[in-house]
Amino acid sequence: MNLNESISVVKPGQQTLIQDFGRFGLAHFGITQGGPVDDYAYSWANHLLGNHVNCPTLEITLGQAEFQINHHCQLAIAGGDLNAKLDNEPIKNWSSFAAKPGQRLTFGLPKNGLRAYLAIKHGFQVPKQLGSSSAVARDQLGGIERGLPLAQGDRLPIKPHLVDNKPLQMTFRYKPDYDLTLELRVIEGYQIGDFQQDQINAFYAQEFEVSQFIDRMGYRLTGGRVLPPNQEYLSEGIALGAIQIPPNGEPIILLNDRQTIGGYPKFGCVARIDLPRLAQAKPGQKVRFVKGDLLGLQDVWGQWARFFGY
Repeated sequence: MNLNESISVVKPGQQTLIQDFGRFGLAHFGITQGGPVDDYAYSWANHLLGNHVNCPTLEITLGQAEFQINHHCQLAIAGGDLNAKLDNEPIKNWSSFAAKPGQRLTFGLPKNGLRAYLAIKHGFQVPKQLGSSSAVARDQLGGIERGLPLAQGDRLPIKPHLVDNKPLQMTFRYKPDYDLTLELRVIEGYQIGDFQQDQINAFYAQEFEVSQFIDRMGYRLTGGRVLPPNQEYLSEGIALGAIQIPPNGEPIILLNDRQTIGGYPKFGCVARIDLPRLAQAKPGQKVRFVKGDLLGLQDVWGQWARFFGY
């Protein structure tokens, strides 16, 4: 590797991971998908640079990270506002920007949201394992080494490219407001018939809160309870966004690094298109559920997927 054709990690922050779109078709081996938990922000960061949708980016959670630029490059950031600055000059979120050798790119604590995505033209040049460079520490896959978060002193290889000094910014109409109460649309699953009707009604009537127990595996909600069915289930495959109801009645919404099988009863799934908003929710944020229209949500997801070229 040409050391000048890279970006160096000065401070890795709370958790900074390499993520492309993830691994698919491997759940029967116990290997989860990984990939960006906010694939909307991830996709926009790549889109602003004209990258294909699977280009490796950095998922920066809770900020407090710093990078040194070692080569002229074109970058973009999207997602949570982590107070990004280039040589102490603020960078607009949801936009592309140019950087020069010797400059320092820093991220502070979140102003809103939890995670920002940093993309570079042509993507970070990191190797793939089982078809993806996404870091999943539990599976010891992806990233620079064994799926681990970035560490101080790591170098991220880049592909030299022409730099356009004119920034490109996403129009305001597409920017999500991460501070709003979350209203998550639910596609009910086949086990819904095992829940008592009063508990189904309670699930939709209650207002939950995002708990302190959140990570890339899933979000546990608190502040409300739903009694699960009084029966045992065989472990089975778990879909992205599945809503498990454990014995204590506090729903768990499973995300990208989830286990591949589980036996808790499942109310259904959060609509795929709503998961990026959940992935940016902070502890204490309010959450409500509404019953979703499967065909309508599939149509909206299809429009989104075609726009980004999934």
